[in-house]
Amino acid sequence: MTYALPDLNSPNHLAGKHVLVLNWRDVKHSNAGGAEQYMHEISKRWVQSGVQVTWFTGRDAGQPAEDVIDGVRILRAGGALSIYGHSALRLLRTSGQFDAVVDCQNGIPFFSPLFLPRDIPIVQLVHHVHQEQFRTRFSPPLAAIGRFLESSGAKTVYGQRSLVAVSPSTRLELRRLGFSGPIHVVPNGTSAIPPVVNPRAVQPTIAVVSRLVPHKRLDLLLGQFAVAARTVPRLRMDIVGDGPEGVRLQQLAMDLGLDHAVTFHGYQPNEVRDELLSRAWLTASTSASEGWGCSVIEAAAWGVPCLALRVPGIRDSVVDGRTGWLVDTPAELGTAMVEALTAMSEPDAARNVSVECREWAGHFSWDRSTRLLTGVLMEEERIRREGGDPRSRHSDLSTLVRFELPEGADLPSILRRTDEVAGTDDGYVSVLMKGRDEFEAFAAMQKIGVPAAELRSAGRTVLLAGPGSAFAPADALDGP
Repeated sequence: MTYALPDLNSPNHLAGKHVLVLNWRDVKHSNAGGAEQYMHEISKRWVQSGVQVTWFTGRDAGQPAEDVIDGVRILRAGGALSIYGHSALRLLRTSGQFDAVVDCQNGIPFFSPLFLPRDIPIVQLVHHVHQEQFRTRFSPPLAAIGRFLESSGAKTVYGQRSLVAVSPSTRLELRRLGFSGPIHVVPNGTSAIPPVVNPRAVQPTIAVVSRLVPHKRLDLLLGQFAVAARTVPRLRMDIVGDGPEGVRLQQLAMDLGLDHAVTFHGYQPNEVRDELLSRAWLTASTSASEGWGCSVIEAAAWGVPCLALRVPGIRDSVVDGRTGWLVDTPAELGTAMVEALTAMSEPDAARNVSVECREWAGHFSWDRSTRLLTGVLMEEERIRREGGDPRSRHSDLSTLVRFELPEGADLPSILRRTDEVAGTDDGYVSVLMKGRDEFEAFAAMQKIGVPAAELRSAGRTVLLAGPGSAFAPADALDGP
């Protein structure tokens, strides 16, 4: 049977609307990073679909007050903290001008519901929770203020409005802070998967792409690399990136006697970075916590697996045993590194891991991220329009349903904008029903006359990869 799958969350549904993005930096800011890339990639795709997109953001030294980047209008004012006051004034002046708002929280929210009409859909986007970073980076009084604004202050102001988390780990951290409204997972995308994998280095090589900052904990990696280097002949490591920890880390490498084996390349253009990454046997992460592992997926796109600590964000981006290996403590890394490199020395095993990595990375496209965030905005718009308690229609449970669609069945009638639908090669339909348990999914199938369907709870891997993924069968009990 052939049928057209429902187009639930195409960005074309937002055509003609005006979407406001609140973010403390734009993609051309000197300190721009993954959070800025995430929202910019989605914004420019909205523009390509006929959406008007405006950003309120901070102004870096030498930046003009107004700009247009990839069709996105950028209005800049204020620094790292004063941006919030400038944005509040702009929101008051432009109240009602926008059809929807994406409020990007980078530790301190913009508190946009205070300055806009109640009927405007506002979605708060959170990459990761900063409670511990406030404690380690600021004085006790300032840290206490930051923790309050991110938790109790945000819960009070945003209420039951929808949130977006970039990973199940971030969603779990938000739940621990007491957020009770809908939290949708919209993962990062990545660049297009390279069509060909480059030949890897002859000698065992680890490549790490990272900012050299304290919470990445590259000092732990160097220490465990020294342990592995005693066992693995000619082991090398390339570190790409710069930051305030650079000098200290280079000195540590010398103190450990690793100056012959570890090369600090500093910041490099994308093509140089990709060349170093693509020839590696392995990448690694010793970060204390992340919202998502962008560098992990970038390496996977080249067929390079990751050895990492089992911490928030990284445990989402590595499929343990398939696209890399996770360990529970830093002390285990050295031994695990030897075991991983030994496994990767076998050509067939290395080839199989490479295929798995590239397939996993292929699920994370910016086009898909755009569709998912579009669906969240449309669902929040429906809630604003129809009213009711958002908690009555949302939970963190999701169900993967696979079935043959009967002729004449009205599939769109049971779907939400945040659901994902995929066809399969054998003529079946796979639907990832988000916010519904297996009983609710079964009832929905009965409503449209599906006599039999395969239903099972969707864990972390399916939620991230989507329906129809080859990773779905391994996802039975992989946690929230």
